Amino acid sequence: MTTLHSITPALLYALGGAMLFVLGLSGIILLDQPLRKILAFNLMGSGAFLVLVGLAQRTGITDPVPQAMVLTGIVVAVAATALALAVMNRLQQLQESEPPPQHKDAHD
Repeated sequence: MTTLHSITPALLYALGGAMLFVLGLSGIILLDQPLRKILAFNLMGSGAFLVLVGLAQRTGITDPVPQAMVLTGIVVAVAATALALAVMNRLQQLQESEPPPQHKDAHD
């Protein structure tokens, strides 16, 4: 059984990351608004980054490869978030500017 003294910072990072990932995944599944889904997806990414950081510190010596992967992932996540927000904004503008569809009456 794990005692409180055997919990390492790496394990805390990994457990916190797993919880963030699950929370983000539930947000993607349960939420309807696009902005909230984008934020939930970012939460999932942050959880994955924390797991990688935790795994990089397992042996007590920090491994630079997972840290480089996390830094690259952060840059990609920021770019993907910016793209998703721009697409969401454009779709919202298009939906607001379109006139409602005209329905023909059955009597015409």
